[in-house]
Parts: sequence; C-alpha cells; structure tokens
Amino acid sequence: MSEIAPKSVFYCGVCTFPPEYCEFGLSFKRCKDWLKENQEDLFDKLYSDDALANATSSLSIEKQEQISKELEKKQAKEEKKLERELQLKLSSKVTIKRIERNKRKHVIAISGLEVFNIDMKKLAKTFASKFATGASVTKNAEKKDEIVVQGDVSDEAKTYIEKLLEEKGLNEVKVEQIDEKKKKKPAPTVIGQQH
Repeated sequence: MSEIAPKSVFYCGVCTFPPEYCEFGLSFKRCKDWLKENQEDLFDKLYSDDALANATSSLSIEKQEQISKELEKKQAKEEKKLERELQLKLSSKVTIKRIERNKRKHVIAISGLEVFNIDMKKLAKTFASKFATGASVTKNAEKKDEIVVQGDVSDEAKTYIEKLLEEKGLNEVKVEQIDEKKKKKPAPTVIGQQH
C-alpha cells in the first residue's frame, strides 16, 4: 500500500487565505498585488483574462457588475478602516512613567501600547528577562493595561520600545518619559500634653 503524501497549500501573505479564496476577504486588491509579486504563475492561473472569463461565463453581465461594485465598496471600506487605524497609531503616544517608591527605589509604568497590537504579557516577560527584574501587566486608573517594571530602567525601556515600534514601521510615534515624585506626607502634629 502506498503512503499518501500531505498536500502542500500556499497561503496569501496579506489575508492568510489560500489565494483562491482571497476574493472573499476584505483586502482583495492588496492580495492580488502581493500574489502577482510573489507567485506570478499562480496569479496568471487565477486572474488572467482567460481564467476570469471561464469563471464568470455562467453569470449574467448585470450580476457580474453588481458583484464587482459590492466588492469595490467593501475593499474601499477596508482600506479606509486600515487608514484610520494607522492614523490612530501614529497619533498615539507611549508613556513611560518613572514612579519613586521611596528614596532609592523606583518602578516604571509603561502605558499606551495596546493601540499597537503588542502582546503586553510577552513584552512584560521580555522586560523581566532583559533587565533581570520583576515585570507584570496591570490595569491603570483608566482601566487600560500597563506594564509595571521594578527598578529605574526607563531609558533602556524607552530605547527598546522605540526599536519595537520602528520594526512595525511606526517611527513617528512619540515615546514620552515622565518623572512622578512621591508626594510627601505632612508631619503629624502632636498636641501638647498637660501635666
């Protein structure tokens, strides 16, 4: 009995569907461009004039036009959504707050990373091993995730985050450092005792 070899499937680098199914995604235009660049023979097989004529030969012309209009609307909507997300990311800022716990000890709280699709727990683990210190993900006053790192490593954390954002193509994102001093408690007043 011969052994059955598994079928190798090629996936789109944009939507991660097999290229035959990219048209059902919302980034079809970008998928086609990517496929033409990376697998020209498969692109020709799927989107050459002959292939398209064979695929749509059973549809009426009105139906073909209706489908293409709906697809164009969906793609335009998706492109606008991606543009809005990019603008949101570029207008956001990452805040590294250095908080004094007592005279010599500090912690830093890093917030504003949730917009950039960064796994906060993984990043906290990375900081913990990179800086040999404790790091955890907590909720801040605005109920958003922030990474709290033990020790004064704000400069190193800033450098690392800037590099991470640069890898994602977000060079214009501002990484801001803030120093937060502990508020001094007023000395307790002692009421004089009478003898």
